[in-house]
Amino acid sequence: MTRRGWPTQRYGWTVALVVCYALVANYTNVNPSARPLGALLAIAPPFALGIGLAWRSAYRLVAIAIAALVAALIFSYWQILERNFSLLYLLEDVGFYGVLSLTFARSLLRGHVPLCTYWADLVHGPLPALVARYTRKTTAAWALFFALVGAASLALYVYSPLRVWSAFSYFATFPLVVLMFVGEYVVRRRVLPPLHRSGLWDSVLVYLDSSRRTRVADQ
Repeated sequence: MTRRGWPTQRYGWTVALVVCYALVANYTNVNPSARPLGALLAIAPPFALGIGLAWRSAYRLVAIAIAALVAALIFSYWQILERNFSLLYLLEDVGFYGVLSLTFARSLLRGHVPLCTYWADLVHGPLPALVARYTRKTTAAWALFFALVGAASLALYVYSPLRVWSAFSYFATFPLVVLMFVGEYVVRRRVLPPLHRSGLWDSVLVYLDSSRRTRVADQ
């Protein structure tokens, strides 16, 4: 496998898990009899994340005790969660895109390096002024894109049938991300010299690879 190739062995199972989750979550949204499963699916990701953070915490015993308390509260209010599991889906969806948008936007602040500039620098650095300006604008574009996706998700949840929101959330957002990549690639081909035309995805792969090597070295 090449450095910039699709990392099938490392991320294939993750992609398959995400696809299966989307299919089952959409099923629970369009089938009222699947409320228990919907509540379980809605709670599982944040709860698993919380357990992972608790286990890694420097105050592990306190964090695990808090996680146990949260688990007890979930059990106590399970029926309420079943009736409102789609709202949990919404909070996760909007929260996910909100965090992505804020992460890109925060990197644009004074004293920070725009994310796309940082990733491009891993591939081609140091960057000429033209590329630095372009990657800064690209970072802003991604921040706006994720904010708009989150806002669209919220609007569809409030003003459209649940099945419409579910279809958008689980089946339309990924194609939108792909279109964003394609659109950025077209623009990049027009405004940047050939040496600096590797895209955000290539840069992210380099970043992930460098991060993995750093973790291995630390071990």
